[in-house]
Amino acid sequence: MAWCPFATRMELQPESDAQPAIRPTQFIVHSIIAPWTAKRTYEYWRDSTNLESHFGLGYAGDLGQFIGTETRADANAAANRRPDGTGAVSIETASNTKGTDPWTDDQVEMLIRLGVWLHQRHGIPLRICRTHDDPGFGYHRLHSAWAVSGTACPGDARVRQFREVVFPGIVRRATVQIPPPSPPTSPAPEQETDMAIAKVDESNPVDVDLADNEWTTLAFTDAVIHSGPRQLVGPTYVQLTFAPGTQAFVTGRFILTNPDGTGASGYGDLGEFDALRLPQFLHNHDIPTGKTLRFQVKARTDNGTTAKLTHRAVTGDYIA
Repeated sequence: MAWCPFATRMELQPESDAQPAIRPTQFIVHSIIAPWTAKRTYEYWRDSTNLESHFGLGYAGDLGQFIGTETRADANAAANRRPDGTGAVSIETASNTKGTDPWTDDQVEMLIRLGVWLHQRHGIPLRICRTHDDPGFGYHRLHSAWAVSGTACPGDARVRQFREVVFPGIVRRATVQIPPPSPPTSPAPEQETDMAIAKVDESNPVDVDLADNEWTTLAFTDAVIHSGPRQLVGPTYVQLTFAPGTQAFVTGRFILTNPDGTGASGYGDLGEFDALRLPQFLHNHDIPTGKTLRFQVKARTDNGTTAKLTHRAVTGDYIA
């Protein structure tokens, strides 16, 4: 049973002792559809229902933990505990009564902090869950198996925040760790100063109609994501948003080219993903001298129609 050191412990009994153990492989974020503090969420779980989440988060960033993260909680349907013993850690976050508001800055900060702790404590991998049982990070409506009868939780505004702010923030904080230099014990020769971390963080909201099953090179600020030589610090992520109702399966690939776009060579296809599941693709390889990194996408439909891409974003850290 694991307890987060910066959460206020509000243990639910008998659930905390009576429910079976899990091996945490996912972190799923919810909105509780009520403007409650963490303490009020605890009282609701204790007094009004036999369901519960592992954590509760108020608007002010107050974080409560109700169940140890290696014990099953019942907020995620089929993800609560699987036959192999794996399961999801869940958090309910304060919201308005329609679930339409964004997270506050305090909530965003605490979600990032908690996500980093879960990655470090349980080894939850730094990726958005690609399927309902794929280890990683997600939000309640991402996969239908996580809800009994479907859900819009946590709302459009928070899904965008998760994709654009919260999850990239978890990745950055979990991977960018530059320890301070040790004090010298004797005179040392002149050395280079510490290398700084820079960031690519670009997006493009211009719609693109993707022809059926054809590769298209995407521009963000422009078509070049990285120019070599460049050493990456953690993954570079591309996230895609398609028009509501789009029926397509999406494949992506990163390619190296010469600076003028010629001489393309790929790293292999990534996908296929449902267009409405907000596809995400990641790249982990440094960029060689004289090469540029670009991204291509294709969408496959059943009837040969185009698929409308409405937004794309790329984010990732590198050594400047």
